[in-house]
Parts: sequence; C-alpha cells; structure tokens
Amino acid sequence: MHQCSCLCGAVTFTVEGALPPASACHCTKCRKHIGHYEAGVDVPRSAVSVAGAEKVTWYFSSENVRRGFCSICGSSLFFDIVGHDRIGINMGAFDTPTNTKLALHIFVADKGDYYDIADGLPQYLQVPGRG
Repeated sequence: MHQCSCLCGAVTFTVEGALPPASACHCTKCRKHIGHYEAGVDVPRSAVSVAGAEKVTWYFSSENVRRGFCSICGSSLFFDIVGHDRIGINMGAFDTPTNTKLALHIFVADKGDYYDIADGLPQYLQVPGRG
C-alpha cells in the first residue's frame, strides 16, 4: 500500500499493489502543468482510493486527457486519459517509498532547452506502441 498526498494534505490517497516502472514525459503540456517534465506511473483505477476527492480540480488539457490537482495548494496529482481503465499518478505525490524506477522518456523532441537527458534510458518521440 502506497500513501500519497498533496502539499497541504487536503487530498490524500492510497495506491494498492506494486508500482510499474515510471515514465518521464517531456511534452509541452506536461512541462507547463508540472513546471518541469512529468514523472509518473499508470495504475489500475481500482487500486486508487482518494480522501478529499472534492478538493481535486480537473482540467481538460485536451479532448480526452484531464489533469487532477489540489484546489487548495495546486499540487499536480493525476493524469487521466478518459475512458481508460488506468490512471496516472505523479511521482511527487508519493509519501512512501515507491520501489520503482524511471524506465523511459517520452515526447523528448518537446523537452526544455535548459536540461539534458543523460541517464541512458530509452528516449521516444511519442508513447511507444501508440504511433
């Protein structure tokens, strides 16, 4: 069981089960929402239990993608592709050890010019398997 929360504690949630490898997204929308690149894991919706869900504000950054953040402190928590059975959890929300590691980088052509990706992990122009 993984404990998660926003900065102010108004939204807390748990994620059950082992976490898959994490990914880093360098697309412009993630960078604008997070303030840097986004690192997260996708987990089954059924594995997530949220307390304070009424404090989560959802912003549709595209027709099928919404991003969840705390309406009090602004912490970025969720990346949700509407209609999928999985939900993305931003790694910064985890309060407890995750026992996972970053496995790949996506949308690297959109990365900021102020940093390099030098960890030796695979880099993709899009999401592998989606185009």
